[in-house]
Amino acid sequence: MFDSVLIANRGEIAIRIMQTAKRMGMRTIAVYSEADTNALHVRQADEAVYIGPSPASQSYLNMEALLTAIDRSGAQCVHPGYGFLSENEEFCKAVRKMGVAWVGPGPDAIHKMGDKIESKKIANAAGVNTVPGVMDAIADLEKAKQVASEIGYPVMIKAAAGGGGKGMRVARSEADLEQGMGLASSEAKSSFGDARVFIEKFFDDPRHIEIQILADQHGNVLSLGERECSIQRRHQKVIEEAPSSFVTPEMREEMSRQSIQLAKEVGYASAGTVEYIVDQDGKFYFLEMNTRLQVEHRVTELVTGIDLVEQMFRVAAGEALSFTQEEVKLEGWAFESRIYAEDPARGFLPSTGRVTRYQTPESNGKLVIDTGVYEGGEVSMFYDPMIAKFSTHGATRDAAIEIMRSALNETILRGIAHNIPFLDAVLGHERFQKGEISTNFIEQEYPAGFAGDVLDSEAKAICMAVAIFCFLRNIERATQISGQLPHRKRAIGQRWVVSIGKSNYPVYVRAREHGYDIGYDSGLIVIRSSWKLGNPLFQGTVNGMPVSVKSRSLAEGHQLSYAGYDVRVVVREPNVAELAQYMPEPADGVGDHELVAPITGLVTKIFVTEGQEVREGQPLCIIEAMKMENILYADHDATIEKVHVSAPGNVSADEVLLTFA
Repeated sequence: MFDSVLIANRGEIAIRIMQTAKRMGMRTIAVYSEADTNALHVRQADEAVYIGPSPASQSYLNMEALLTAIDRSGAQCVHPGYGFLSENEEFCKAVRKMGVAWVGPGPDAIHKMGDKIESKKIANAAGVNTVPGVMDAIADLEKAKQVASEIGYPVMIKAAAGGGGKGMRVARSEADLEQGMGLASSEAKSSFGDARVFIEKFFDDPRHIEIQILADQHGNVLSLGERECSIQRRHQKVIEEAPSSFVTPEMREEMSRQSIQLAKEVGYASAGTVEYIVDQDGKFYFLEMNTRLQVEHRVTELVTGIDLVEQMFRVAAGEALSFTQEEVKLEGWAFESRIYAEDPARGFLPSTGRVTRYQTPESNGKLVIDTGVYEGGEVSMFYDPMIAKFSTHGATRDAAIEIMRSALNETILRGIAHNIPFLDAVLGHERFQKGEISTNFIEQEYPAGFAGDVLDSEAKAICMAVAIFCFLRNIERATQISGQLPHRKRAIGQRWVVSIGKSNYPVYVRAREHGYDIGYDSGLIVIRSSWKLGNPLFQGTVNGMPVSVKSRSLAEGHQLSYAGYDVRVVVREPNVAELAQYMPEPADGVGDHELVAPITGLVTKIFVTEGQEVREGQPLCIIEAMKMENILYADHDATIEKVHVSAPGNVSADEVLLTFA
């Protein structure tokens, strides 16, 4: 076995690999860019090597810098993680040429499966079901129109060298195709250095299901079952589970058989994933094969008990698999939730900045947390916006969901926008809990984005009770500070008005040991807790039910986050509540006369000039952030008075880009 490993990656996946490597007795070597000088993966490695400036193209994608780091470190093997150069056959060859082991499949398998066009041809020849489409790159728009017409709309434009949802666009019409070809090609060039795209049939309401395979250098290939990855936004996975509630034993057997056949066809040796699109009738079609460790590998580990990173190291060292297909058992159910620095209320646009508060529950046998971020650290605009992955395991699907929701509710994350309330809302959605999901779930259920669900009666009662508890505890403290009049103990009233949005709820409160009894028009709320002032996480019971609610004090009231709900709750004396309705609402200061940057990023294109008339829906500019291109459109007819930025140029969130006359 190896005595040292250099991890050619960053963030949570670098730390995840280190965990297994250290357990196996290896010295761990990290690499880092300028932006990652103080990153968590650098802190946790045994040593670290600087590889260049912040942009990925000059550091984590800089092959020469990485090869120099490998040589300097004396590492015996290199684990590439996922993304960056993990599926780059030239990097794999160069590492091996140095006499250093590559922890992953060989360059031939990477080459054959890394090109989405060629991999589809190989899969078809190997007897694997493939998606209808043309198996060649298309550069000419007229040819693209012809192909799309023959296949029939909708179609998917996909990067030939793509992955992770980059370089993909759905076209439902010829107009979509004209715009999508250029955007997909540009994004593919930016992400993978390869602008080629191809076209295949797009299924309107499918599932995304993948098979995890594991192969050694001795011809043994096993299937470790499937993962359901249908909950996606922008073609990127958000929540995954294993096994799938949709896959029957017969489907699993056939999908595994075809996946193993494909792996044997390309001489695969390592952990790998074969991805399929699955229609509502259970028919499945090959999408791609990922020749690397997947982001969601934890869920397979939790249901099989097999450490995939360990197996990758052992296969790279020439060991044969130590178990058979018959010994692979799926026990219980597992979920993974990807916590991203993004704003669901603004179309999931990425968010950057410093993490001012980060508090999570402890990892245990039922909960595994992988993260590359720490309190006080920074989420950079240069890399993927993932903050953490939460993975849970339970005896049943419902149990695993409940463990996940509890973990999300107990997590405090401040300083950046994030998707934790959204994840919680999805996990609690009736359709999701029934397993009635598809890759269109998010756009079907949240077509206007997500800004926190409308409170149901149970959540309303919980938020009211927690707001009252926090408010009264603060008043009780105020009655005990110095400066009080002697023999004049301040009386705390029992009648209050709780305001949630524009609704007011008169309540009557009686103090009880460890809490309060709260009466209002819908009945009685009993809240008990040992919560202390200043703790951002309220934990206690409401009507006997354990709850965890995130609470943040505002100038007036509290911002509460619970079970996907995010609400401002204010507790006032009755006469104050009566007068509050006459107070004017504050304005946000942004009107129809200007366009501001919704995110921090790089302006790559500006489509308009000063004095130009624009129409509603017309593209104005493109901002690139965290490897995604975001087009900003005009939301009304106007004339461009002034262009405040140039391309290429960096901008900050809320910076004025254009002024309209």
